Amino acid sequence: MRNLFAFIYRFRAFLIFVLLEVLCVFLIVRYNTYQGAAFFNSANNYVGRVLEFQSSLTDYFRLGSVNSTLARENAALRQEIIRYRLQQQADSATILADTMYVKVDSATVAPFYLHAGRVINNSVRRTNNYLTLSIGTADGVKPGMGVIAPNGAIGRVKTVSEHYATVTSLLHSQMLISAKIKKNNTFGTVKWTGGDYRTAMLDYIPLHIKPTKGDTIVTSGFNTVFPEGIMIGTISSVEKELDKSFYTIKVKLAVDFAKLSYVYVVENPKKDEREILEQNAGIITDEQ
Repeated sequence: MRNLFAFIYRFRAFLIFVLLEVLCVFLIVRYNTYQGAAFFNSANNYVGRVLEFQSSLTDYFRLGSVNSTLARENAALRQEIIRYRLQQQADSATILADTMYVKVDSATVAPFYLHAGRVINNSVRRTNNYLTLSIGTADGVKPGMGVIAPNGAIGRVKTVSEHYATVTSLLHSQMLISAKIKKNNTFGTVKWTGGDYRTAMLDYIPLHIKPTKGDTIVTSGFNTVFPEGIMIGTISSVEKELDKSFYTIKVKLAVDFAKLSYVYVVENPKKDEREILEQNAGIITDEQ
């Protein structure tokens, strides 16, 4: 306390000068319209900048929760889009059946549920590539479920813990995806053969079909992993080799696997029923 009084006494002249300056500014602003307006406009400008900086800083630290919320909302919207697409197909089948006097129950469209998850680990340059997601059994994720991104198919869930899941990427030597050419519904299999992580092969397209560069490749729906119509990529080249019964077709993948952030795990509630039935019937498929 003694030091404080000593400091004030030592700089008393300067402190009185500052106090008088503040008083003068207050009187000028208080009793002069022009100066008052100029002062408050400037003050509002600086206060606005401070508040804007504060808001930007707060929003930055909230980005994680905001992104998670948006991902969940997008998952719900995409789920509705998938359901609507399947319902349209069922309605089309009903119309066709009515012309043939056959009863079809269009209400039995298999639902798909999407669980949004953040990619926390990813590889694209190995022979067998995997992803790790920040969701697990606590979020309803199970092994064998399909994984998609906003712009295309990703892979299949391999192992799951309570809060994490590993995914066998499409960029894996053993990963096969049942696909079709969208324009004519010709079925084939998409497989990544290594090298460029943006290019895969579409196999088993017969020679009497006329695929062209730019044709869209989507999931076929011939399995319990992916809904029908999920984007895979577009044909980048078509070659007809004399010693082969099928085309050699390269597909440019729609997903850039090096830039994955959030993905969606696809849950098919009727998956187990269908797989058990097919296993009991002796139907075996390697395609995913």
